[in-house]
Amino acid sequence: MRDTPRMNAPEELWIPLVDEPIGTIVSRMQQDDAEISRLVDSPRRILAFRTFAYIRVGILLGELLVENELPEYDGEETWIEALLRDPKHREAVKAQVRAVAEEIAADPTFADDETVGPDDATRERFREFARKYSS
Repeated sequence: MRDTPRMNAPEELWIPLVDEPIGTIVSRMQQDDAEISRLVDSPRRILAFRTFAYIRVGILLGELLVENELPEYDGEETWIEALLRDPKHREAVKAQVRAVAEEIAADPTFADDETVGPDDATRERFREFARKYSS
């Protein structure tokens, strides 16, 4: 009988779905919009967000490629860069990333997840500590 592989705990399961260029685009959109990071503030939410954002951005970029005529490749920029030069396309991608974050935040599956980073009580203890020792 063959051994079956052991399934890792959810915290250990970080599959690098897409590294370039879609992963970079999603990361950039997340950095540009602080609300996205607030909406996906737990490890499981981050994983779900990245998974679905990568898929949906990839599909959107594919649709834009089919629907838009691009200049022939000259070795300077990729077709994705050419598409994202158009503010209308960039906004469509941004809206898609934001929509995924909002859907993940609203999903009751993640209601009990612990957030990444300190909670309000921890922040207040740190502020008190800093006040006490900064004088």
